[in-house]
Amino acid sequence: MARRLGKSGPSKHTWRIIGLGAEGPLSDLQEKLTLFGQFVGDWDIVESRYPRPDGTEVKRRGELHFGWILGGRAIQDVWMMQDKDTHVALPVGTTVRFYDPRIDAWQSIWISPVQGVVQTFVARKVGDEIVLEGKTKEGYPEKWIFSQITPNSFRWHAEETHDNGKTWMLTEEMQIQRRRTET
Repeated sequence: MARRLGKSGPSKHTWRIIGLGAEGPLSDLQEKLTLFGQFVGDWDIVESRYPRPDGTEVKRRGELHFGWILGGRAIQDVWMMQDKDTHVALPVGTTVRFYDPRIDAWQSIWISPVQGVVQTFVARKVGDEIVLEGKTKEGYPEKWIFSQITPNSFRWHAEETHDNGKTWMLTEEMQIQRRRTET
């Protein structure tokens, strides 16, 4: 379903899966669930940039929506990017993440039919950042990092290495702000 970027509120074609959504975090794990729970809500991607090997960059805008799912045991988000011609926000992919007490970390899976990828990550708090570690679709080590986190904004970026961690290349970067609620 497509909609113009920045238009908030439910679509007249809202669809719901019974049992998927949850009102909040599971109380037994509430403290651990705040790592990603702090992002629940609606966000605007005020700028995203994708550096290219030739030194150029692609820049776009978009939106991001986080919500509790599965009895408050997990969080799902939907990443949407603005079509450069129509300015319509189109879904690009979704992440499902949950805290796994066996490893004291978050399991995370990114699914993007648009990109034709499914990627798994393990996420942990590292200093003031949240670092997700996994592999690119080509098999290179990759990190997705939430940083500069405040209640109303954060930076998200992706880095990958092709030399076993000696050097890391920035592949994506986004500046994200919490959407103001309309009154």
